Formats: sequence, structure tokens, C-alpha cells
Amino acid sequence: MIIYYSLLAFIIGCILGSFSNVCIYRLPLNKQFITGRSYCPKCKKKIIWYDNLPLISYINLNGKCRNCKKKISFNYFLVELISGFCALYIFLNYNNFYEIIFLQLLVVIFLIIYFIDLKHFIIPDILNLSFIALAFFKNFIPDFESSFTYDLNNSIIGGVIGYLIIWSIIFSYKKLKNIEAMGLGDAKLMAGVGLLFGWYSVFVVLFISAILGLIFSLPDLIKNTKNLKTKIPFGPFIIISTIIYYFYGSFIIKLILL
Repeated sequence: MIIYYSLLAFIIGCILGSFSNVCIYRLPLNKQFITGRSYCPKCKKKIIWYDNLPLISYINLNGKCRNCKKKISFNYFLVELISGFCALYIFLNYNNFYEIIFLQLLVVIFLIIYFIDLKHFIIPDILNLSFIALAFFKNFIPDFESSFTYDLNNSIIGGVIGYLIIWSIIFSYKKLKNIEAMGLGDAKLMAGVGLLFGWYSVFVVLFISAILGLIFSLPDLIKNTKNLKTKIPFGPFIIISTIIYYFYGSFIIKLILL
């Protein structure tokens, strides 16, 4: 029976990944993402339902549109696969129904933010506000086994600090160097992180994000193809760091306090 439910969890995750792909494509274009048939971004022809099955259709069509034969981005397949495995992991490791739903919603939001910011250097407000709302209301369902904070004051202070730190960086760079160092989307994303884990998490997540950003940029800096003023998407690094903190936050905090 566990195999059946595990497979079902994976399939549901893949379906949510397919929905995430719709949001990743349409949100930056300010298009409706709830209704409306999917279509090929190259030839604009509507996709038949059997060509829109998560994972299966991409493999069956060899990663190409049936109509125009143009290549379909591998990201579509990747997002569905990641979402499927995340849903499977959550199902196998958590027993609380509300926690399973909560974590899967976070996965969907994080996936959409990650791939939108990676390509467009923006984080739509609807995503950040959804994340902030989830992180706040989590305080009123404290039966989760996850490493979130359930101290309302700590949560709210964390949200404020998360936002203000990024805002201060943006303001300082704008005043001193007239440079847009970061975007307010990153500030709102960090507000959600602070609300989720508490104020102490903000500094750890930002530190890890900065290290990851440096590692990502280092090869281009060495080759002189980019410089320190080159714009990079910071949202994906915040998300990866948040996931690292979720699993290893307590261990990291203990190391810092040694």
C-alpha cells in the first residue's frame, strides 16, 4: 500500500510542478496563470492534453513541440521532476497532513521564485506575499515537526529584520554609489524567511547566500567576463540557503555559539 501512496504522492508533485511551469512562464508576462489552455511559447499553438502530461509528454516528444518541432526547455521537465521528488520526500518523512500541505506549498512557491528570478531577475509580489502569508499563519498551527519558530514575537521580529537588512543595503548603495545593489523582491523574500524561522535565521541565511553567490560568480570574475557590478539573481541563493537552514539550521547555530 505504501508503494501505491508513494507513487500517488510523486504524481501529485509532478502535477504541481506542471502548474509551477505555467506560473514560471506566465507571471513575468503578467498573463493569467489559473485559467487558459497551455500553448507552445514558440508557435503559440495550444497543446493537446496528452502532450501535456507531466514528465511523460516531454520524454514522448523528445523535448520538442509536436507542431513546430522547436526545442522545449529542459527546465519544464526539471521543475516537474524536482516537484515530484519533493512531494515524495515530504510524504515519506512527515505524518501531519497540514504539515505535508504546508511544505508542498512552500516547494511550489520556491520553485516558481527560483526559476523566474534566475531568468528575469524579478520576484513577482504575488509569490513573496504568498510566502509571507504562509510563514505568518504557520505560527497558529504549531504541531509541525519542522524546524520553524512558533514564537510569534520572534517570527514577526525576524520578518522585520529580514526586510530591513536588504532594504538598508539597497538604500545605502543607492545613496553612496547610485547603484541598485539588490531588489525589493529579495527584501520581501527575506521577510518571509525571518517569519518562518525567527530573527536569528536571517543572518545565517544571508551569509550562506552571499557565499553561494560568490562561488557562482567566481569563475566569471576570474575570466573577466563579469565584474562586481554585474547583476546576478540573488533569490535562488536565498532559497537554496533557506533549504540548507531548514535541514541544518540547529547544527549551524550550535557551531556559531561554540
